Amino acid sequence: MLKNIYLGAKFSFSYFSILPISFKESDDLSQKELLASMLFFLPLVGFVLATGAVVLFLFLNSLSWFGALISATFYMMLYGFLHTEAIMDVADAIYAKHSGKDAYEIIKEPTVGAMGMLYGTSLMAIKIAGISYLLMQGYFMEFIAIAVISRLLLLLLFRVHRFRSSFATMLKASLTPPYLIGSFVIFSTIGYLLVSNFMILLILGLLFALIISFSIKSKIGFVNGDVLGATLEGVEILLLIGVNL
Repeated sequence: MLKNIYLGAKFSFSYFSILPISFKESDDLSQKELLASMLFFLPLVGFVLATGAVVLFLFLNSLSWFGALISATFYMMLYGFLHTEAIMDVADAIYAKHSGKDAYEIIKEPTVGAMGMLYGTSLMAIKIAGISYLLMQGYFMEFIAIAVISRLLLLLLFRVHRFRSSFATMLKASLTPPYLIGSFVIFSTIGYLLVSNFMILLILGLLFALIISFSIKSKIGFVNGDVLGATLEGVEILLLIGVNL
C-alpha cells in the first residue's frame, strides 16, 4: 500500500507537470489504488508549482513587472501548458460542433485550428497578466491557494461527470470517497492556513467549475480530460480576477 501511495505521488507529478520523474519498468501504473493516490496528490502538484513560481519571483523581485511576467510564465511552463492546450482543443470542438462536425473527432486531432489558437493565446495572456499582477501586489499565498483550489475541484468533477474517455473513466472509478474526502480535508486545511478566506475562494471556485464544465458539456455533448483541463484554466483565471479586484 505504501509503495502505491509513493508511486501515485510520483505519477501525479509526472503526469501533471514537467518535473523530471522516472519509473522502473516493473512499476504497474494502472493499479486502482495507485491511480487513486495519483489524484489524491493532484492539489499538492499545484501547491509545489505555484510555490516554485513565487520563489522565482522573490529572486527576480528587482526586475519588477518583468520578473513577475517571467515567474507567471514559469508557473505555466512547469505544467507544460497542459491545460492551455486543453482550452485550444475545447474551443476547436465547440466551433466544429457549430459547423455540424463531430466534436469528439475534432478534439482528438493532434492539430490545432485557428479558433483554438486564438482562444488559447488570449486566455494564456489574461492568465499570465493576472498572476503577474497578483505577484506584484504581494498576494503570494492567495496565488498558491488558487493553484490548490483549481486542482481540488478537478477531483470533485471526476465524481460529478461521466466521461467519454477510457483513462478519465478509469481515474473516476479509482477515486473512492476516502481518497476524495482525505484530499479535500488535508489540502483545504493547508489552504486555510495560507489564507483566511480560503473557504470563500473554494466555494466560488466550485461554482465556476460546475458552470464552466456543464456549459462546455452542453455545447459539445461530452466530457473528457480536455474539458477538465479547460475548466481548471477557467477557474484559475476567474479566481485571479476575483482576488485582484
